[in-house]
Amino acid sequence: MLEFGRKLFHRRSVSSELTFPKPLVILQSDGWGRVGVRDKKAYEQLRSSGLRLGEHPYDLYSLETATDLTSLAALLRSHQDSRGRAPCLVMNFCLANLDFAKMSRQGYKKIELMPLGQGLPGSWSRPGLLDAYRAGMQQGVFYPALHSLTHFSTVAVENAIAEGGERAKLLRLLWNAETPLIYWRMPWVGYDYWHPEKPHAGFISVQRQKSLIGKACILFSTLFGTKPSTTCAPGYRFNRDTLLAWAERGIRVAQNGTESGLKAPYIDKLGVLHLYRTVDLEPSQKEVDVEKYLQIAGICFSRGLPLTISIPSINFQSSLKNFRSATLATLDALLTELESKYAELLYVNDSDIYKMATQSRNSGM
Repeated sequence: MLEFGRKLFHRRSVSSELTFPKPLVILQSDGWGRVGVRDKKAYEQLRSSGLRLGEHPYDLYSLETATDLTSLAALLRSHQDSRGRAPCLVMNFCLANLDFAKMSRQGYKKIELMPLGQGLPGSWSRPGLLDAYRAGMQQGVFYPALHSLTHFSTVAVENAIAEGGERAKLLRLLWNAETPLIYWRMPWVGYDYWHPEKPHAGFISVQRQKSLIGKACILFSTLFGTKPSTTCAPGYRFNRDTLLAWAERGIRVAQNGTESGLKAPYIDKLGVLHLYRTVDLEPSQKEVDVEKYLQIAGICFSRGLPLTISIPSINFQSSLKNFRSATLATLDALLTELESKYAELLYVNDSDIYKMATQSRNSGM
């Protein structure tokens, strides 16, 4: 693979940007392992409590099932690139969920967490889920990555609990139905490394970031038997302190969002490779124009950039609404067209590109 990487990589002499002479496709996905609305019973419980659910797709965010995962893995295995290799979905995992039962016994006065590797909290049930993750990884079509510990700012949520009022009331309503939060309804919960409101708005301290990332990495290693090498910060909110904490834990790839437009990957001074997502593929949100995505792919490949496709995990779920079928059909159509149009197409994951980039840099290219 490293020798192969030398032939696929060019480094611009003017800057540290990386380009690739062959068409590369990366699939990245966020939110795996993070629970939402538990099931139809919990959904109806929340509605009867006064929440007008159904106004937004993320009112129907729940959690993937083993069947969702096996269906996805089968679709990926049905495709192959110019080497005969299947596409591999980089799956960013949240490593802990709220321990609703323990929090309830304590009167919802503070946050308690249950590691994903220990199962799901309360009445949540997803038979065979962890085995399905691991099976896809063994088949080479899933690649585990670090998302975060919880996906929300524990500082923001604990502040809301302490202050009482409408926010605390909403949290308790959700937690009674074993639902952690519905982000679009409560953006004040922020993200792991970023607090959205005063008096301490902005990124949390480097010490706290190191602690959160350290805990998440330990849980990741326990669950998957390997250390994380690539990550995507929730909300894409990270700063240099976050990068330092990641680098100290051996993380070598930072995934960035699509807001930057078509931007080339580069390696920073910490040795971390930054990858930028090209398009958001979200059939759960809107109908996808495959032809438009193919046009964008053509622009990327002509510039030597990888086509990095972001597909959030909700798009593969089927528990509360069948988002999975439309997503698999769309992804199948897109991959089929790419394979047909580009004879030298290569499916790669974050680790592959990192190896290509670093090996070529060390060889003096």
